[in-house]
Amino acid sequence: MDALVNIIGEDPHFLDVVEKSSQLALIDKPCLVVGERGTGKELFTSRLHYLSRRWDGPLVKINCAALTDSLLESELFGHERGAFTGAQRTHIGRFERADGGTLILDEIATASSAVQEKVLRVIEYGEFERVGGSETLHVDVRVIGAANVDLPALAAEGGFRADLLDRLAFDVLTLPPLRVRPRDILTLAHHFALEVTREVGRDLFTGFSGRARKQLVEYAWPGNVRELKNAVERTICRWPTSDAAIDEIYIDPFASPWRFGSLEKKKEDAVQVEREVVDDFAEAVAGFERTILTQTLERHQFNQTDAAQALSLSYHQFRRLLKKYDVSVRS
Repeated sequence: MDALVNIIGEDPHFLDVVEKSSQLALIDKPCLVVGERGTGKELFTSRLHYLSRRWDGPLVKINCAALTDSLLESELFGHERGAFTGAQRTHIGRFERADGGTLILDEIATASSAVQEKVLRVIEYGEFERVGGSETLHVDVRVIGAANVDLPALAAEGGFRADLLDRLAFDVLTLPPLRVRPRDILTLAHHFALEVTREVGRDLFTGFSGRARKQLVEYAWPGNVRELKNAVERTICRWPTSDAAIDEIYIDPFASPWRFGSLEKKKEDAVQVEREVVDDFAEAVAGFERTILTQTLERHQFNQTDAAQALSLSYHQFRRLLKKYDVSVRS
């Protein structure tokens, strides 16, 4: 079985949800965990199971979006031998496997109305039939649904069964997005950095510079904790081994001078330098490079990361050139 993992965070919005989940876990009723992508829905659905009286029973999960309607029905309720072409033996479904425990229906909003109706029957009466079967089977399962959409709005539009929503919404955990938990961003980033440092076999995590911490806190994180974790792990793996603190977070893995459309943008951003008669070649080249650096910084509001990308330079290459030509980095 999975273990009950530690939950990291001290923001009041987050701690309120942690406390509510602890209380809800003790009530043996169906419920919902909703939130934006990457907010930790899987973490909290598992927490509801392991803090409940069913903690030593099975915890079974299924992603409803990953299967077609027919496969989802077979996976949830099982099927009898010969129920359809290729059904060569009886298949035990997730509800049977979760008997005495908890069944997590991830992305439940993607299930068809027919599947939702059968799920509702199990919740209400604890009974169902396998696909192709006639025997009524009985189970004792706590159902927890998870979704990253507005289920009441979807039900109002006819996209989700209102009666199933009523049964699942005995209570609802709505997880706060990372952007409203600013005090947790650096704590989580440090935790993920230590983890990946160990994974890649490095002896030391050198920490984040003030610039990197500012970058972490000011970014909106639309992908929430999952996006933060990926960005920190990517940065650790890319950063050269040294004693220097990490000075830049690689948030966008697609950032590249060769990204689709970037070459056209570079043509628009090209630095214009007036033609002149050259008397000193070295000084002319230095002046040319100094002009490129200065104009590019000004065009990008002195954001050094954006300016470096515009010139197809790494951040460290760009910084070395700024130092070489003593270019001011402030407006």
